Amino acid sequence: MEKINSENTQAQMRKGILDFIVLLVISRGPIYVSDILKELKAHELIVVEGTLYPLLSRLKNSELLKYDWQESKSGPPRKYYSLTKRGEEMLRQLSDTWKNLSQSINSLKKIK
Repeated sequence: MEKINSENTQAQMRKGILDFIVLLVISRGPIYVSDILKELKAHELIVVEGTLYPLLSRLKNSELLKYDWQESKSGPPRKYYSLTKRGEEMLRQLSDTWKNLSQSINSLKKIK
């Protein structure tokens, strides 16, 4: 019999909403990868670079994100990500889904 580990379940829950969270952070305006990581960490949504870069690449290939190179005062140019129109629409859809899921879960939590 396989044991269910709460830490694994929590990690899977976070992984399942990672696209939504990253789109949400990027929706505030053009942002650099290290700033995305800082924002996620500040909200206790720890994500490592090794997870974030492939995710950003997948979202860009799906035409949900675009990036622009901007000069940096402290080194080489940096890639700043922003949402495309398609990304904005996806974020609206995911926000609606999140709202519905939250309401459903909260109503289930009230049942004792």
